Amino acid sequence: MSTPAPNFKHQDTQPWYKNYMVVIFVIGMPALVVIACIWFVYYSYQIRDSVVRDDWYMDGKTLYHDISRDKLTHDLDLHGKMQFADNGDIVFYLNYPEQSLQTGKLLNGTPLTYPETLALSISHATDIKKDRDVVLQHEEGNKYRAHVDIDPVKAKYYLQVSNDGKDDWRMQDVARLPRSEVSFEPLPVFSES
Repeated sequence: MSTPAPNFKHQDTQPWYKNYMVVIFVIGMPALVVIACIWFVYYSYQIRDSVVRDDWYMDGKTLYHDISRDKLTHDLDLHGKMQFADNGDIVFYLNYPEQSLQTGKLLNGTPLTYPETLALSISHATDIKKDRDVVLQHEEGNKYRAHVDIDPVKAKYYLQVSNDGKDDWRMQDVARLPRSEVSFEPLPVFSES
């Protein structure tokens, strides 16, 4: 018994664009992937990470953290106290060690003076829109003042007070703001060496 020869001339009566396999697998899925990729690119741009705010620098492919400003704060034995008022006023007290106050010289031998301005950086832990940079103005003695509006929702902030003058030092602390007072101490890591 002989088998009938296949009929290769048989044509589908439907046009290709009406075939559901073509619409789903050839057109639909690639189009869905392209739309999803465009959305993910847009979304990742909207939630991108903020730039690191600190004394980091790159040399080739290696990152370094410059701690010389923190070390100078420790060597000069500088302390500070910051008070926050409900209306946004900030008062900062720069406290030199007792020995420096008596001799009129810092522990490194330079004359004791209070800088006219200090830089204050208040960085929110996760939201760059809540970061604040202000200048603390010298009023009298060891007292500095500035005004800044901090978000009333309690959150973690990185605080930094720095002097960008001849003695380039900085004090840092981490605190949950708003609160009434924050104390700045030299980093204890330098005491151990």
